[in-house]
Amino acid sequence: MTVTTRFAPSPTGKLHVGNLRPALLNWLFTRNAGGQFILRIDDTDAERSTEENVDDIKRDLEWLGLGWDRYERQSERMERYNEAADQLRASGRLYACYETSTELNLKRKYQLQSGRPPVYDRAALKLTDAEIAAFEAEGRKPHWRFKLEQERVTWIDGIRGETNVDCASVSDPVLIREDGGFLYTMCSVCDDIDFGISDVIRGEDHVTNTATQIQIFDALGGRPTGFAHHSLLVDADGAGLSKRLGSLTLGSLREQGIEALTLLSYMARLGSSEPIEPRNSHAELIEGFDLSRFGRAPARFSPDELTILNGKVLHGMPFETVSGQLEEMGVDADVAPAFWALVSANINTMSDVPGWWAVVTGDFTPDIADEDAEFVADALARMDAAKPWDAETWGAITGALKADTGRKGKGLFMPLRKALTGRGYGPNMAELVPLLRR
Repeated sequence: MTVTTRFAPSPTGKLHVGNLRPALLNWLFTRNAGGQFILRIDDTDAERSTEENVDDIKRDLEWLGLGWDRYERQSERMERYNEAADQLRASGRLYACYETSTELNLKRKYQLQSGRPPVYDRAALKLTDAEIAAFEAEGRKPHWRFKLEQERVTWIDGIRGETNVDCASVSDPVLIREDGGFLYTMCSVCDDIDFGISDVIRGEDHVTNTATQIQIFDALGGRPTGFAHHSLLVDADGAGLSKRLGSLTLGSLREQGIEALTLLSYMARLGSSEPIEPRNSHAELIEGFDLSRFGRAPARFSPDELTILNGKVLHGMPFETVSGQLEEMGVDADVAPAFWALVSANINTMSDVPGWWAVVTGDFTPDIADEDAEFVADALARMDAAKPWDAETWGAITGALKADTGRKGKGLFMPLRKALTGRGYGPNMAELVPLLRR
């Protein structure tokens, strides 16, 4: 059987690292198996879905290099969903409910206060024709629930192993809203059946939903897919990321200078038994990908670790990969290869590059302490006399200064570095000096 997976984002917002986790795991799983990866836009929520978000989703995936083999939109499949709903009604598995949201909330509060789980009581199944007519005369529109078999559903999960959910403790899920709009639960099952989805990899917050969907598969005459539920992301302190996801959108990370391969290298192994290391290509990420190496413990996402990894990725990035970006930043083509070889080991993001180019061109503020002013002036005068500078200049000048002043070590080199770069750290000065244009 051909492995076929899907990534099914809802275009009601921007993609963030939480969305990327299932997208990437599905993509790697599929590419490793030589299968088909489907991008399915779950846009049944017409009020909140926007075309701008659809475009952003595509742009983010293209930036990451996560190409898809097939593209689908749920908004174009309403006829199919209506057919499925009619099939469930005919079999007695889809029933109309007339409670308002206020009434349902009161029921849940009463159940909780009574020490009972807030499970829907199926009161709608006991309504008489007269009661239904009275509700409709009031102008009430029904929402529709799927009638679960109150039994334990068991499956072998690709990450969690044997997993089961007792559906007697789960409310019958709403499949159709009062306004006639479809919810995700049934539409997803229809699509998975029709598109031949073999495996679904998603967050563990869907475990209960999976149990109800397995029953919907059966009710619609479909064969349930394989399921794997990965752990959710938490921050360094173990707290959920939900309140921080706005700053962790893929677009925001891209603007911060995080490289696509950095994000992929980090997310592809986060939460697994494999070390997180910089990868140079998608092929390296795909090779040896094994879903069974992922554990059930929450995966700790650290922006700081991501930035450090980004530096490692840049350190090994060939000049040809960044030449276009360097040109856009104003780096002169004649020195760009040497400049990149020198500064790439001293940056964490590409946004650090202009600052180092400013050092080369002299467009920065030197850092000279009062007590070092005379020493620095003497050193710069000697350097000026030694033009043009080459790989030997730095050693010759500092050697002479050491002999004449008695300075050595940090007391010799740091004042000169700060005067020539405005910083107390950076590339090897012997290699940097020949590039300086002061």
